[in-house]
Formats: sequence, structure tokens, C-alpha cells
Amino acid sequence: WIAQTFYQNINASGVVPQISVIMGACAGGNAYSPALTDFVVMVDKKSKMFVTGPDVIKTVTGEEVTQEELGGASAHMINAGNSHYTAQSDEEALDWVHDLVGYLPSNNRLQAPLEATDFIDEITADDLKLDEIIPDSPTQPYDVREVIESLTDEGEFMEIQPDWDKNMIVGFARIEGHTVGIVANQPMVLAGVLDIASSKKAARFV
Repeated sequence: WIAQTFYQNINASGVVPQISVIMGACAGGNAYSPALTDFVVMVDKKSKMFVTGPDVIKTVTGEEVTQEELGGASAHMINAGNSHYTAQSDEEALDWVHDLVGYLPSNNRLQAPLEATDFIDEITADDLKLDEIIPDSPTQPYDVREVIESLTDEGEFMEIQPDWDKNMIVGFARIEGHTVGIVANQPMVLAGVLDIASSKKAARFV
């Protein structure tokens, strides 16, 4: 039945959004399925996801490792990039999924939801902020999140994988009510360099 689950994951990939929410232990063959889905949400200090547990690792390699170190939310967000959001509670995890679904179409034949907005077709104070955010010197860093917030409706931005490879920022926002995906180098971290890890993060999001 695990192989059947993988089969369904693959068939649904790119057709409907697949979101996994892990609120406890997800071990063995079951750990493969979330990795095949589009978004993985984990709860800090509560979620665990690994194929082989600490006891087996100790027996085989002699290394002692805790469940948290092996497959906790922080490990999957910071080290592996398998998690897309780390919640502090089950309720927060579900709230995040609720917000995420609002940006996504139900399937690949539909458009993403269009949200009503009071669009003003004139220069505003938020637009003028862009003149101040980006410095004249190319060697002076700036926070690209400020640029994103100046461009998006209500300054809202749903960042994906915020703690993985911070020199690259990805996420969802709305511009004139339309869902957009944002991929941006972050000059505040490693000068926004596009290295292997940040390239992988951007490519996976796209």
C-alpha cells in the first residue's frame, strides 16, 4: 500500500496541490510520501520524519542521535530543505495551510483565486519607498523583503522555507489581486549569491 501511495503522489504531481501536515511521528516508508508532495508543514519539537530511527542508526553506525536531531522540524527546514513551514502548534500549522490554499488553484486547469482589491492607479507612498530601499552603491546590502512588501497588495508576502538557504527568498503574494510567485536574491545574506543550495531552493519552488 505504500507503493500505491507513491503512485498516487506521482500521478497527482502538477495536477492538484499536495500538502502534507506532520503533527507527530512519520517514520519508515511513510516518510517518503510527504517528500513527494508540494508542501510539507511540521510542528516544532513535535513533528518527526525519518526513514530509520535512532536505535537502528546506533546499531549500524554506532552514532547516537535523538529523534529531534535526526528528523525534527528544524532539521528538515534548516539542513535538508524538506519542510516548507515550521509551526509552533498544530493550530498554527492548519492556519498556515489555510492561508496557503488561498493562493493556489484547485487544479492545473483553473486559475488561482482572484482576490478583490482596492487598486489605486497612481503613485503612492509605498511606491516612493522603492527610491529609498535600494542603495546607490552595488556593494551596500539591503533587505529585499522591503522591496517585495512595497510591490505586493497590502504589503503581504507568504514566504516559503524562510530558514533554508536565506540568501534566496521564495514565496507567494498578490499584485492587483492576482497570485504571483516571487523568487528573489537576498543581499543581506552572503550578498545574495546564487550558490548550489539557493539555486536548488529557487528551482524547487518554481
